[in-house]
Amino acid sequence: MSDFVARDLVKEFETPTEPLRILDGVSVTLDRGQNLAVIGDSGSGKSTFLHIAGTLDSPTSGSVELLGTDVSQLGEAQLAHFRNENIGFVFQEHHLLPQLTALENVLIPVVATGSTNRSSIDRAKMLLESVGLAERMTHRPAALSGGERQRVAVARALVRQPALLLADEPTGSLDTVNAEKIGQLLLDLQHQNDTILICVTHSSSLAGLFQERVRLESGRFVKP
Repeated sequence: MSDFVARDLVKEFETPTEPLRILDGVSVTLDRGQNLAVIGDSGSGKSTFLHIAGTLDSPTSGSVELLGTDVSQLGEAQLAHFRNENIGFVFQEHHLLPQLTALENVLIPVVATGSTNRSSIDRAKMLLESVGLAERMTHRPAALSGGERQRVAVARALVRQPALLLADEPTGSLDTVNAEKIGQLLLDLQHQNDTILICVTHSSSLAGLFQERVRLESGRFVKP
């Protein structure tokens, strides 16, 4: 079985007249080392798909399995633990805590499940070095550029060595030069860490860097 399996995902939202179907039978399978870009118009359901893939939302029907675990079978506490252990997120906005240094921000997913240790601190430092921030570890977000803040967010997403890395418009708030650097950085680190990467984006140039590309159209995946 593949490491990540989304099977026949349907997502509906109630309206005063009839249910609004955002996803209409979306399926995809991926293994470690593979990556997928999902493109589509605003409101097409890209972020909805990503949130379901990342266990932040539940489908109306269908299932998501990661590393052989059907996430719908997990209780709330189990699901939160599973998510923190196995899934990393990079969003359009970096969501760094302003009072913490770059290193402390990267360590947040570790702190969430217990105290840090030398191994986790060393990994956080290694990731910051790998994203070009070796000299900026003690800087707080206000002292970092937009591109640097997003690099910290990428390092934070990888600190627990997740099996699945999800990126929601990760270059959407950056200028062209920084967007290109962050896009390539995501893919380089994905390969180095042997993770699965799914990215939703409006950027055709970013999507063009990925192994697989699909368009979300009328609630279904179609080849662009």
